[in-house]
Amino acid sequence: MANETVNEVQQMTITRVFDAPRELVWKAWTDPKYVMQWWGPKGFTSPVCTMDFREGGKFLTCMKTPDGQEFWNAGEYHEIVPHQKIVSSMYFADSEGNRVNPEHYGIEHEAIEDAHDVTLFEDLGNGQTKLTFIGNESMESAKESGQLEGWNEILDKFAAVVAELT
Repeated sequence: MANETVNEVQQMTITRVFDAPRELVWKAWTDPKYVMQWWGPKGFTSPVCTMDFREGGKFLTCMKTPDGQEFWNAGEYHEIVPHQKIVSSMYFADSEGNRVNPEHYGIEHEAIEDAHDVTLFEDLGNGQTKLTFIGNESMESAKESGQLEGWNEILDKFAAVVAELT
């Protein structure tokens, strides 16, 4: 029996713990009126968010830079386990939700077809919830492209929304 070397690529994974019950953290993640408060990196706003939150449902969000440039993302929900797990795909879009290449926005980013993000919600007891976001690209690629920094800023804004709700 030969020894095989397995080259595993670490997916971008970010974990945060919130001093809030899981149902509240879930609500802040899945209700468009709250998503609009945290979607996008620091300094960005989200003037539009529509969500058909069900398996097979689609979503559309707009991130607006401080200087007014809009970036649209759309996607689909593939699996929803209430208060536990969301599996979705996301892509760059126009304001109607039609897929566009990242170059449309001047972004040099490799589009990953059929990639899925996974968001896990774990009740830690004592009113605490652990949220784990597993992105569709490698940790190394996420660091190089700025995705890791962007998602950390998004989760900082998300934490502020959760804190306001508690």
